[in-house]
Amino acid sequence: MAEAPRHVQTLLPGQWAFVRTGALKTLLGSCVSILVWHRARGYGGMCHYLLPSRQRRSGDALDPRYGDEAMELMAQAMQRMGTRSNEYEAHLYGGADTLPDGVNMSFNVGERNIEKGMELADRYGLNLVAVDVGDQVPRTVTLLIPEGKVRLVRGPSAKLPKPTLS
Repeated sequence: MAEAPRHVQTLLPGQWAFVRTGALKTLLGSCVSILVWHRARGYGGMCHYLLPSRQRRSGDALDPRYGDEAMELMAQAMQRMGTRSNEYEAHLYGGADTLPDGVNMSFNVGERNIEKGMELADRYGLNLVAVDVGDQVPRTVTLLIPEGKVRLVRGPSAKLPKPTLS
């Protein structure tokens, strides 16, 4: 039997989503993605952050371009669904060293993003079931809802489909 068509929401850097159906997909370089899935309820989310954190002024809205703020937005969504973050299985992907040799030494963006992701998983009590971080390869990651399956493609073949005109 053929798999039923499913809506795939593609996340760009600085975006996040929390859904009950369909699939979430993103392409990662030095950015990091945290995926969460609730086994009993069959829904989950994904964030794609560019930088670990920022100095946020009082009154500033949460910005999902930053890891700590993206995870806070997802935690708020979990709470609205009547769940707690420690009830979720989580995956952590990305953080590749994508800059030419020598250039990344002063920034270490991928490494800093990985550290933040691990810290956030611990802070929110996430059950981290899979981690694929670092290296020098891009990754395409897809979270299939509601079954919670994750598809990971590493290396040069990792890419998002080209948009089609309708």
